[in-house]
Parts: sequence; C-alpha cells; structure tokens
Amino acid sequence: MLYWLTELSDGGDFFNLFRYITFRAGGAFLTALVFGFLFGRPLIAVLRRKQGKGQPIRDDGPEGHFAKAGTPTMGGLLIVGALATSTLLWARWDNPFVWIVLGVTLAFAAIGFADDYAKVSKQTTAGVPGKVRLLLGFLIAAIAAYFSTINHPEMLQNQLAVPVLKDVLLNLGVLFIPFSIIVIVGSANAVNLTDGLDGLAIMPVMIAGGTLGIIAYAVGRVDFTEYLDVHYVPGTGELLIFTSALFGGGLGFLWYNAPPAAVFMGDTGSLALGGALGAIAVATKHELVLAIVGGLFVVEALSVIIQVLYFKRTGKRVFLMAPIHHHYEKKGWAEPQIVIRFWIISLILAMIGLATLKVR
Repeated sequence: MLYWLTELSDGGDFFNLFRYITFRAGGAFLTALVFGFLFGRPLIAVLRRKQGKGQPIRDDGPEGHFAKAGTPTMGGLLIVGALATSTLLWARWDNPFVWIVLGVTLAFAAIGFADDYAKVSKQTTAGVPGKVRLLLGFLIAAIAAYFSTINHPEMLQNQLAVPVLKDVLLNLGVLFIPFSIIVIVGSANAVNLTDGLDGLAIMPVMIAGGTLGIIAYAVGRVDFTEYLDVHYVPGTGELLIFTSALFGGGLGFLWYNAPPAAVFMGDTGSLALGGALGAIAVATKHELVLAIVGGLFVVEALSVIIQVLYFKRTGKRVFLMAPIHHHYEKKGWAEPQIVIRFWIISLILAMIGLATLKVR
C-alpha cells in the first residue's frame, strides 16, 4: 500500500525510496517484528484465558512433554497477523504473486485454526478429520497453482525447472497443476509434522523463507537472472517483501516460543507457513529447490511415512517414535540440543539451495 507514496515523488526525494523492493522489504521486516513484540503478550494472555487447559498433550508422546500441559496454542495467529499486516502495508497490491501467496497463507491458517479450535474446545488431540483437511488443502493449492501458472511467462507455463541446469525444462503439461498441488499441500503438512518441540519449526521456516525470498528477488530481475543463470519470472521480486515480513513475524513469535514456550504455534501457524513456502516455490519455478532448502521438513515427513508403512507391513518400528525429532528425544537427547542441531542443518541446506543460483 505504501508504494502509492511514490506518486508524490519527483524522482529524487524520500518518497522515491518506496519504489525499491529492498527498502520496502526492510520496512516489512521491522513492521512484522514490532507487531510481534507489541501483540505477543496480550495475545498469549487472551489464548490462555480462552483455552483454559491449553493444547492437549498426546498420551503416547515423550514423557517430557507432559510438563507442557496448559500451554496455549494458536500462536500462529501472531505470525500470520504480523505477516499479513506487513505484506499489505509494504507490498504492491497490483502484483498477482503477492495475492496468491498471501491467499494460500490465510486459507491454510483458517484450516489450522479450525483444527486447533476443535482440539482445545474438545480437549482431544483429534481435530478436524484428516480427509477434510486434505480436501480443503488440495482445493486451495489447485487455485493457487492455476493462477501462478497463468501469470508465468508463456515459455515457462507448465514447465518444471531443474536446478542449476537453466536449459533443462521438463514439460509436465496437464500434470503441472497436480504436481504443484503436491508441493504446496506437502510443504504445509511437512512443516506441521515438524512443529513438535519448542522453537523447532519456526526457525527452519524463517531460514527457508529467507532463502526463497532471495531467490524470488533474483528471478524477478532480468539482470540478475542473466548473471545467475536462472529463469526470469517477472513480478516475483515483490515476494521478498512477504518473506521479510515472515522473518520479522517469525522472530517476534520465537521470542515467546523459545524453550520453555509460552505459546505453541499450532496448526494455525504451521499449516499457514508451510503452505506459504510451497506457494512461493511454485510462483518462482523453484519447486525442486524447496526440497533442498526445506530438506528438514522433507525428512520429518518421510520419517512418518516410513514408520507407518513399515509398521503396517511388519508390525515393527524403524524409529523409536515418529516424526524423527521424537526419535532423538527417546534416545535421550535434550530438547534444546535437538532444536539447535536441526536449526544448523536447516542453515546448511539453505546454503546448498542458494548455491543452485550458480554464478558464471
């Protein structure tokens, strides 16, 4: 919205700064961060008062988690609120990719909110039925994938870009939309599975989001795409503002989510942020790179899939408990130890993902 201030500029004054994506991205980061610090404590107080017993704890979970009973959930409202406010304030409203990614974020947040509400109101770990969540997720992702596709350059429509190899495009044709749906829904649910320890999910989301933001800015500038040898996708540079807001809002939330957490993200936050990462990857034509920078989420999701399939087939478990962060809890790792090490892994994967932007 503040981009409109450029109409007051004569080309060499303060208002001219609002033309620059980097300036507005900095503004979005600070706005989201301040939003988190201002509204974090009041929101937690409201959630604690409304929820009473807080998020239900699984009976079969690690023993250390029973001490967390009474901690309120739905803290994702703080992140999504900061993210949406900052994006609407600092991003250009005439950019379709901003609306696509923001729409996915808010829609998945609504699904997560309904799930969290069902859990706390009924004091059960079973919220909205999984099939309903998936069906709604598929519908949202299909709409987002369609609008992303029609806003891509004609030569890139329905094409799957291969990292590093700019000249290689795989024409998926009618399968591109289903593929994109899997990317978005898979990302949302993978982040949801990762959100099991204090601070575990939010930092890797911020790292992956920041990495995708840099990529979005790069592929949205024709001069950068030529230098970095990546495909040019006009308009995606504006997503740097969204990811900067995500980073600021994430830091504001982490202030209260750091061990011991005063509030949990809940499905409200994890589904929203995971969906956002998937939508950005589809918009920027970096779906495969998401599997790298979000590799931690991939491993968490795979650990659950492997555990379930192997148990159904043999009656035995591969991991002591899934997702895999619970496996390490069962092995005796302290919660902060798991969280910090997983953060380090996420940062390493982000560096690898950025390396796909090869410099000639």
